[in-house]
Amino acid sequence: MGYTYNLMEEYVKKMYNSIGIYWPHQLDMEEIAARLGKTIIFLPYGSMTVSDAVLIDDRLTECEQWQDFGHELCHIEWHNGNQRVLPFSFMEYQEWKASNFAYHACVPTFMLDKLELPNTEAKAIWVIQEKFGVERDFAEKRLQQYVCNTMQNVYR
Repeated sequence: MGYTYNLMEEYVKKMYNSIGIYWPHQLDMEEIAARLGKTIIFLPYGSMTVSDAVLIDDRLTECEQWQDFGHELCHIEWHNGNQRVLPFSFMEYQEWKASNFAYHACVPTFMLDKLELPNTEAKAIWVIQEKFGVERDFAEKRLQQYVCNTMQNVYR
């Protein structure tokens, strides 16, 4: 029995494949935004989305910008409207969903599946950092998600 992608993993795979993105070296936020018909603007403010534009904080490192892009991509793809008028609990839910989406958008499962990750956690985290341009803590959490989901699929 093979691995079954969850809704988010399937969405990310279809989204990237629909714009010709199949490999980690193709994960470039400006290219992804252009292919999706979105605009990226770099400003010295906190990252956010406004209509079809993703505003990225230019004071962040490249890794942080990429991770913020993954977060904001969820808002632009899945969420409509102005969060400021939403009930607080729903806004919290959207933020949680966008944070989780960022892990899958920045380090897609279908791309992880193609990698031969080292047997040690430290080395695997380093490979994820290098291949996907994310920070260590981000890579560590994504590896934990991936291993946990893989194990759940084994026991289905």
